[in-house]
Parts: sequence; C-alpha cells; structure tokens
Amino acid sequence: MSLTQSHTQFHSPAHDGDLDSEKAARGRGAAIVVYMLFLGSVLAVVTAPIGVLIAHLKRRHAAPWVQSHLQFQIRTFWLGMLGGGLFVAAWQLLGLVGAPAVAPWALGYVYFTACLIWMVARCGVGISRLTSNEPVRDPTSLAFGGARVTLADE
Repeated sequence: MSLTQSHTQFHSPAHDGDLDSEKAARGRGAAIVVYMLFLGSVLAVVTAPIGVLIAHLKRRHAAPWVQSHLQFQIRTFWLGMLGGGLFVAAWQLLGLVGAPAVAPWALGYVYFTACLIWMVARCGVGISRLTSNEPVRDPTSLAFGGARVTLADE
C-alpha cells in the first residue's frame, strides 16, 4: 500500500484538505487546551472559566469544523453553570421547607456525580472527534453532541 493510499484510508470525509492541514487547522490547539482545562476542573474548578474564556476568544477565528468544538465547549460550560444555579436553588429550598439534613446532602451527592459523568462524557466525545479531525455533529445538544454513547463494544 502506498503512502497516498494509506493517507486517504484514514482521511475524514467531514472536510476537504489533507491530513496535515487538518491537524494545523486554526483553533484546533485551543480546542484541545479547552478540553483539558475542562477535565482539569474536576480537581481545580478555576480551570473551567479559563477554558470557556479561551473558547469564546478563539471561536471566531477558528476553522469552521473547529468552531463546532468551541461552541460545544462554551455550551458545556454555560449549561453546567445553569445546572449549578438550579441545584443551589433546590438545595436552599430543601433547607427552607425543613427537610431532614440528609436530604440536601444526598441531593448534592447525586447531582455532583451526574454532573461529573455528563461533563467528562462530553469532553470524551469532543476529544475523540477532535483527534479524528471531525466536527461535533450537534454542538447545541444537551447531551453528547449528537454522538451515541454506549458502554458496550461495537
């Protein structure tokens, strides 16, 4: 198999151009950094706001397929903030209605675990698509950008 044939075998049909130009696409490096900052926010929450700031700043100047990743990242951050605000309101409401002390803590544990799974899965899907030089299919999705996520081997 020649080099040209092997190159086209792994080339993504999502966009035109050769593999080297896709790896050097405007904004691709920034998108990688933002995904890493979002994953780093599991340990240091301050990295997520830095990541969304980078995504906002780089989105206009990025290649079109990379823009889908940056939009997906921005949406991940703001959906997480909205969910956090709703959680805090629910937590306060439980305190105001006199719920047993364990109720808000149980809610917090379930919420934190669900958010962690959601955010890590979104980053995983995004990184997978980015390293394959493919756009996020549906960057406005509430779930995983139009990707089907399963735990089974296919």
